[in-house]
Amino acid sequence: MQGFYEENALVSVQTTQPLDRLLDYRAPEGGCHQGAFVEVPLGPRKVIGVVWGPGQGNFDYSKIRQVIRVLDVAPMREEMRAFLERCGAYTLTPMNAMLRLATRAPGLGDPPSMQKVYSLGEGEPPRMTDARRRVLDACGEMGGLSLTLKELAEAAGVTTSVVKGLVKSGAVREEQTPRDTGFPILDPEHGGKELTADQQTAAEALQQGQASHAYNTVLLKGVTGSGKTEVYLEAVAEALRQGRQALVLLPEIALTAEFLTRIEARFGAKPAEWHSGVTMTERRRVWRMVAQGHAQVVVGARSALFLPFQRLGLVVVDEEHDTSYKQDDGVLYNARDMAVLRASILGAQVVLASATPSLESWNNAEAGKYKRVILSSRYGPAVLPEMRTIDMRREDLPSNRWISPSLQRAVATRIERKEQSLLFLNRRGYAPVTLCRACGQQIGCDDCDARMVEHRFLKRLVCHQCGESKPMPDKCPSCEAEDRLAPVGPGVERLAEEAQELFPEARIAVLSSDLYGTARELKGQIEAIAAGAADIIIGTQLVAKGHNFPLLTLVGVIDSDLGLQGSDLRAAERTFQLMRQVAGRAGRAEKPGTALLQTFQPEHPVIRAILAGDEEAFWKAELDERRAATMPPFGRLAGIILSGEDPAKVFDLGNHLARNDAPLRRVGATIYGPAPAPIARVRGRHRVRMLVKAPKDVMLQRALAEWAGQVQLKGDLRLSIDIDPQSFF
Repeated sequence: MQGFYEENALVSVQTTQPLDRLLDYRAPEGGCHQGAFVEVPLGPRKVIGVVWGPGQGNFDYSKIRQVIRVLDVAPMREEMRAFLERCGAYTLTPMNAMLRLATRAPGLGDPPSMQKVYSLGEGEPPRMTDARRRVLDACGEMGGLSLTLKELAEAAGVTTSVVKGLVKSGAVREEQTPRDTGFPILDPEHGGKELTADQQTAAEALQQGQASHAYNTVLLKGVTGSGKTEVYLEAVAEALRQGRQALVLLPEIALTAEFLTRIEARFGAKPAEWHSGVTMTERRRVWRMVAQGHAQVVVGARSALFLPFQRLGLVVVDEEHDTSYKQDDGVLYNARDMAVLRASILGAQVVLASATPSLESWNNAEAGKYKRVILSSRYGPAVLPEMRTIDMRREDLPSNRWISPSLQRAVATRIERKEQSLLFLNRRGYAPVTLCRACGQQIGCDDCDARMVEHRFLKRLVCHQCGESKPMPDKCPSCEAEDRLAPVGPGVERLAEEAQELFPEARIAVLSSDLYGTARELKGQIEAIAAGAADIIIGTQLVAKGHNFPLLTLVGVIDSDLGLQGSDLRAAERTFQLMRQVAGRAGRAEKPGTALLQTFQPEHPVIRAILAGDEEAFWKAELDERRAATMPPFGRLAGIILSGEDPAKVFDLGNHLARNDAPLRRVGATIYGPAPAPIARVRGRHRVRMLVKAPKDVMLQRALAEWAGQVQLKGDLRLSIDIDPQSFF
């Protein structure tokens, strides 16, 4: 039991406000426990905080204010506090920001209450209108879940009066329910599938690790389509049998719809969801029910790792190699690594699942830090796709076309067979560059140094760095020449246009995150494609993330060389992972699949490794290169991002830091830079990067904190430290 503080005893409270210290308060009437969520006065405001421990006592007691009240939510557990402190120390993040991550649910301070919710009724409206149809469709899409009046009206794009009219006719049901209710009980014995011998061996290994009640991390490596999900769901089942909670992290919100269906089929009910597509009402419910132990399984995005679990016994990180697990703004953390940290504090199990593991995880398994469980064959009759290159140097292809004759013939064959083809290009929009043929000007963002990307479906130019957009101009913004603007290079929209010309009778679907207004729309499109609603799928890396299209037998990678250029430390690794993942979408059912890689460099080592399928040899070669350069995982990196409105002041700050590097030199670290960031201006702020490299065994965070603490940031200057950077932009 955490410590109890009598009424008026001094307690220190951590708030989510931008303060660099704990604040002293007097315990409220009736006292409070350590870890209690409380409401406290701060100036004229009332803010939420957590009782962190005894007060500091270095302030006039008569002026210390009292805690207003203890919130009616489960107190923060000791392990959660330890996790936030250690995560903050590792990422050099202030505790107020860490606490914000752990309290990202609205209305935590609200008392329990009832609310009106709305769901699909059994009646029929006397007259059907487009607005009424949208309300009924929105109710149907929620799969039996209820929405508040505001949420339903917003989901359908109608006024609340339309919903109320449907209530009167019985077409929409109105009910009074508690604001927050528990989730259905999941049954671990409900619907387990018959596993292959390979899967059964892997499942037993995971179950043994779960039954040990001791910290352990397992790298579950299985080829695409091998049934990794069914295997780790057996570990989830074991956690449920022991009365423990489980968390499954997914890299992409679009994966959740199919995954929730699989959870329901396996355990008889749907789990809790936590991601940006969940309503605010549901977020509060999930947070509260997780804290009370009334949500056994949570499926979510990376931030679900900071939910207040009571009995967390298992964390699954699906597609653990995926870069979306790294948060690149605010708190700069890697959810994969922090999952391992949280499990080590709890004595829980982590399962890292991937067909193409990250080099760090693969190396940890090689070194014996992680246990390795391997699935080497696809489930059922499915076999791995045949992989071949198309040498673009030998293809007769016009300069404004990107689908080679060889790939065109392969797609035509699949259409005749009523099978699906996927054309993969990792570029959103219509064209990455818009060029004026009169003056040569490339249209750039007004607030960034990035080129603006034409999105023809939206009829707008969009900056993929800051999100700024503007209508597609009729004339050059620089020289004002008319009809001289030309798209340069392909994006998925332009590729779809070309495919429609080549295959006029084909049904073409474009899968790109920026083409869908809501997560629900994207989920619906993916489900429709899986059911056969498209002949040709045009997609970005979104399609590489675990989707299962049973009719898909051909994958054509338009530009296999795209990721091989540049100085990114992980360029080869990411290209290898992405190509293997995309190719793995083909032939996942009974019909065999083929993957064709269009490339101008068929002899490139990465391309050859992809074709050979010898992943072990590729990882070893990559590790040898990293070891020779003492780069991660054999060294440590920290990215330093300096920014401000005046580039001279930003560079002055960088040069000052570079000259005063004694704290870093004392631990054997080397600093590189300052240098302009590859994209040197974002949202009007000039950016300068520095890189700190250190031996693997160095306590780099302490040295970085001392080094950065030498300067006092003035005006609009900002300094951000990214431990273990994944991106160098």
